[in-house]
Amino acid sequence: MRGFKGFVVWLVAVAGLAGAGAAQELGDDGLHKQPWFADTFLDMREDLADAAAQGRDLMVIVEQRGCPYCKEMHEVNFSREEIVELIEENYYVVQLNLWGDREAVDFDGTEMTEKQLARRWGVSFTPTTLFFASDAEPEEALAFVLPGYFKPFHHARALEYVAWDAYREEPNFQRFVQARGDEMRTRGLEVELWE
Repeated sequence: MRGFKGFVVWLVAVAGLAGAGAAQELGDDGLHKQPWFADTFLDMREDLADAAAQGRDLMVIVEQRGCPYCKEMHEVNFSREEIVELIEENYYVVQLNLWGDREAVDFDGTEMTEKQLARRWGVSFTPTTLFFASDAEPEEALAFVLPGYFKPFHHARALEYVAWDAYREEPNFQRFVQARGDEMRTRGLEVELWE
């Protein structure tokens, strides 16, 4: 029996490593890729309109080659089913390269490179995730910024914060997170497992 249990544990570990390897897929730009990333012309006005047409908000993830926290986000956060479901159901996702030279267009029609757009938006480190509400005027669409890497619990709460329009009622993200954690504990869910 002990040998069989050991084999099952080994098999689960190998399957887990194979799943984590899928998130390791890199594009030609050296950035990690996900199947739910939109392939766009990086015209933010069009991307916001496409998100709205699908009943979603726009999520822009800014990353860079060799970023260990970006890798962690892909391997850990994006391997969690709840996080991926929240994203796929609520967001149209565009990836930008912090140092990229692809042509992009900001919401006001200004043409520039990815790196210029990231700088214009005040992004200086990766990953940075920007959430844009599709029901707002383009120049006023920025709803929330998730600066840096956050563990799965906080990342999932950020996705809910914008998807549920909670940022409109509670401007303090940390208060929203605390309330959600309290609610989850009340329902008997293991919040600690998310850390």
